[in-house]
Amino acid sequence: MKRYLIVVDVQNDFCPGGGLAVEDGDRIIPKINNLMNMGDFDLVIATQDWHPHNHISFASNWKGLNTFDVVEVPSGKQTLWPDHCIAGTPGADFRPSLDQFPIQFIVRKGYRVGVDSYSGFLENNKETLTGLHKLIDRGQEIYICGIATDVCVFNTAIDAIDYASKVHVVMDASAGVSEEGIEDSVATMRRFGIKMVNTEDVLSR
Repeated sequence: MKRYLIVVDVQNDFCPGGGLAVEDGDRIIPKINNLMNMGDFDLVIATQDWHPHNHISFASNWKGLNTFDVVEVPSGKQTLWPDHCIAGTPGADFRPSLDQFPIQFIVRKGYRVGVDSYSGFLENNKETLTGLHKLIDRGQEIYICGIATDVCVFNTAIDAIDYASKVHVVMDASAGVSEEGIEDSVATMRRFGIKMVNTEDVLSR
């Protein structure tokens, strides 16, 4: 059985000092590097948020609204975020401490102006595929880590169910926005049959 590793959005803007920083974004990178280099994966794929400056998810593009307000858009409810991961800017770059050598494919998402993309597989309209599915043979094992556990890692894991016989989220190689969000996401993922594992579990196989 093939094993795939998907490394989600380990970018400057999601790490401390970035435009939409997750507190533990830097802490998980050594774990991710170990996974990529020692995990005996058939393929390592990284996703990368890659927004235009006028993206629908940016609060700065909505007159009279504020960061973290929620609005209705054609794809559903949309949280308005600070500007982040604008294509071609340093904030969109992978964190320098992330070892990019083991990454064989990069899938960019969120580059369409009118729809956000939390999942590595599917944009938020639940219709537009990113192309990630074409890199994965159906019925194999998928391991997922990165940022953020309760947003993009979560959505990627849920969508991975359609392509894998087993889906695992590597918790100590993932960082979340809030404890409550992580707990809710983990509970939902478990209901869908997704397994929570740690780096040691993966490397000992």
